[in-house]
Amino acid sequence: MTNSQREEEWAEWMRRALSGDRQAYHRFLEAVVPHLRAMARRRAQQFGAPVSEAEDIVQEVLLAVHLKRGTWDPARPIGPWLSAIVRNKMIDSLRRRGRHVDVPIEDVMATLQAEDRTDATDRLDVEHLLNRLKDPQRDIVRSISIKGESIRETAARLKMSEGAVRVALHRALKSLAALYRSETREDR
Repeated sequence: MTNSQREEEWAEWMRRALSGDRQAYHRFLEAVVPHLRAMARRRAQQFGAPVSEAEDIVQEVLLAVHLKRGTWDPARPIGPWLSAIVRNKMIDSLRRRGRHVDVPIEDVMATLQAEDRTDATDRLDVEHLLNRLKDPQRDIVRSISIKGESIRETAARLKMSEGAVRVALHRALKSLAALYRSETREDR
């Protein structure tokens, strides 16, 4: 299967998912994770970040895909949309760690035109999952992944070390992924 055929299959699953087909959404997520992981590793190498950050980025990308799936234009290819999310999450991660990153405007042109079509259902889904986390994990995910605060800011506010916040964020994202998987299995 060529890259374009694979991306068209993903796009079809996402179109069906946007129409309410949970099985298609589950297939989409399972299919894109290896691709996202490879992209995150490449981006880490490209930006000089430790490759070990790639898995954290993948977890953040999956959460962003879930939250922002309504922003994808079904008439456009899905590959560039996914690439933009990976790139943005990598940049966010580097900035949280105090690294300055310059990104050429050409790399973000496609994302500047996207409409925010997130609906209330997406926000309710996210809140439902977040409410199942324990504090301080819930607060850490909201602060870093949703509000865009840095690890340093979050650590200072919660009176935790930056390392403890990173570990809690990683564990929280893994828990969210497991919660999401268990809920999508129940809906099948």
